[in-house]
Amino acid sequence: MLESVKIQRRQSEIRSELSALVGKTDASEDELRNIETLDGEYRSNETRYRAALIAEDGERREAGAELENRSEREWSDLVQGFEVRQAVLALDEGRALSGRTAEVVQELRSAGGYRGVPVPLMALEVRAGETIASGTPDPVQTRPIIDRLFPGSVAAQMGGQLIQIGSGAVEWPVTTSSVTAGWADGELANVPGPTTYATTDKALKPEQTLGIHMRVSRKAMMQSGEALEQAIRRDMNGTMAAELDKAIFLGTGANGQPLGLVPGVATYGITSTDAAGMASWAALRAAVVRFMTANAANGPAAVKALVRPELWNAMDDIEAFAGTGVTEWDRFVKNIPAPTMTTNALAAPSGDPLETQVLLTTSAGGVSPVFVGLWGAVDLIRDPYSDAQSGGLRLTALTTADVTVARGAQLELVTGLELEEAA
Repeated sequence: MLESVKIQRRQSEIRSELSALVGKTDASEDELRNIETLDGEYRSNETRYRAALIAEDGERREAGAELENRSEREWSDLVQGFEVRQAVLALDEGRALSGRTAEVVQELRSAGGYRGVPVPLMALEVRAGETIASGTPDPVQTRPIIDRLFPGSVAAQMGGQLIQIGSGAVEWPVTTSSVTAGWADGELANVPGPTTYATTDKALKPEQTLGIHMRVSRKAMMQSGEALEQAIRRDMNGTMAAELDKAIFLGTGANGQPLGLVPGVATYGITSTDAAGMASWAALRAAVVRFMTANAANGPAAVKALVRPELWNAMDDIEAFAGTGVTEWDRFVKNIPAPTMTTNALAAPSGDPLETQVLLTTSAGGVSPVFVGLWGAVDLIRDPYSDAQSGGLRLTALTTADVTVARGAQLELVTGLELEEAA
């Protein structure tokens, strides 16, 4: 019981006793002394009551914050115990889900409809400290599964923000008006204006579905044991990251794909400039200057660059100043540290002479240059017929995603960077 409540109850008891004693016309000396004692205790309790309220107010605030964050922490703890292996075995053998895996699946199904077993996206993260099979003892040791090679995810490195959406569409209002200030021309003159403050909504819509198809042989399930948990998680995570990266930057906007940043420069209002010359820091510096003049970046250090490895190969071979050993690449990384290299998110060099592109982004005012929306969880579905004869398992994982740009001024595309001299 709270201390303030205890004090309140005691104060009520004191008031009852005092009312009985004060009403007596022939009170004895003992009763008079009791009145003085109760009166002193009452005044003392008033001070204690105020102090208790102050102390308990801090406790209530801490408890309120605890309640606000508890649901997120509980969900994160549940997902940490989610086993993809259980989902696979439930689809393959009809085995019942148990533990935290069953709780997560039940919670996801109550929030949305899934044909198969829903798998939270957080469960696809590669986790440290989990069981990894070191091999089966007899007759031949089967070592841990060797993963496929996937390109590293570049969306996050370029400042993209991943948005988890339960259902429906999400919009961001972005200021599009140009509110200006001015001085009054004279003692009785008016200041300029008013200017309309306008915004444009940038929406993410659940209209594109990404599917991952996976076949697990009976031999793999028998050999791998619990290593299948990590293998499937890594394979699904790597495949999804690679395809999402490709769609975010190179999506055509047709055939079920979202519209990527490079094909959608006109739609998103992104400035695209043809360098029309050899790749150099001077050609990229002009784009950084445009960022700064548009108040999107304070300097080159605030800019992120997405480049092809072929650009590094070419610029590192071009000496900026004769006899100094300083290359164009050295000048580039001095101003834009740690550019992100990719072979997946930018198209391969083409043309005669070979030309490549560079995408520059910046986060202005804490706003990401690109938003990637993912709806719900991954819907893991089993095909019980295609591999029935071999005893294998065929899985399909479905997720819905979309891409949008908040402000085109936060991105710049530089094209026509030549990697070789014209023939």
